Amino acid sequence: MTVPDEITTPDVMIDVAILDRNIARMASATSNRGVNLRPHAKTHKVLEIAAKQLAAGAVGLTVATIGEAEVFANGGVEDIFIAYPLWVRVRQAERLRRLTETARITVGVDSAESAVFMGRNLGADAGKIAVRVELDSGHHRSGVHPDSAAAIALAAVEAGLNVTGVFTFPGHSYTPGMPPQAAGEEDTILRQAAGALASAGFTEMELSGGSTPTALLGGETAATELRPGVYVFGDAQQLELERCSPEDIALTVASTVVSHHKTGPDEPGRFIIDAGSKILGSDRAPWATGYGRLLDYPAARIIALSEHHATVQWPPGAALPERGTRLRVIPNHVCLTMNLVDEVSLVREGSHSGTWAVAARGRNN
Repeated sequence: MTVPDEITTPDVMIDVAILDRNIARMASATSNRGVNLRPHAKTHKVLEIAAKQLAAGAVGLTVATIGEAEVFANGGVEDIFIAYPLWVRVRQAERLRRLTETARITVGVDSAESAVFMGRNLGADAGKIAVRVELDSGHHRSGVHPDSAAAIALAAVEAGLNVTGVFTFPGHSYTPGMPPQAAGEEDTILRQAAGALASAGFTEMELSGGSTPTALLGGETAATELRPGVYVFGDAQQLELERCSPEDIALTVASTVVSHHKTGPDEPGRFIIDAGSKILGSDRAPWATGYGRLLDYPAARIIALSEHHATVQWPPGAALPERGTRLRVIPNHVCLTMNLVDEVSLVREGSHSGTWAVAARGRNN
């Protein structure tokens, strides 16, 4: 596919047919495993994509912030999980109260202190908020050991909150060779926490987990729901992890070759495109082979980024694309790209067919 003439570079493009296929595949995979799907909408931040996910069978959405929850609740989403260990002050408590007027709201906690503080500031409305205790399943970010889950859950109940389960994020699955191990560790931790909670009198708990690298692995799982996000678009990280193929990439950044560069006669060919860090994002995992990929040229790599420049190293011996050539770039981490633009261009059968607003862009608190 070429970049449609109506698009001015750099611009984020979404191939709607591939997007729809990705949504349908994940919905089918989770249904076949007997688990609920609650996609993480921080990836796309778009109301129209959320509607597609819900229509395909998702039970609700996952978000990272109260601000994102507000956008999607205002857009008609009725079941939202804020998968973050919130520290709820008075103003956040009031925003959560308003959200419960139109949607079922679940939030995360990972300490007795945060649960008590939240309950105090919610007051008589504390029981309207569902709470899940966050577990550390190997990513070693936020979350607690499963042996601590019951004590936190009891503190939350004492604070007036409605404890409905636990959740975890196997973020260490974003490393080559790690998805199967991360999925196994997640499963073990969820089972341990469920047992500990049952011993403390908590039954029929929601066990929430999942990531894009692990969600399509299949097999039995203790989880009752999964929360992948990147699967809707795919990105360069997922390609390098071999968790998607080039045919699954629904989002690319349209760019133009603006300059050629060569430091010496024996140096590999390089050129500059007009998609820099302000649209691609600057995220690069230690194992990644570049700052992004070119969808139509798998051997090329983005080796350096400035705000409005990307340096592409071309395969040795190959002629550089002419200045003015329009290319499709795959960002390393697509979630960052979506938070850098106000709208995205839609492509259907190779033609530009409109735009979608990135409604939750910048809603970081």
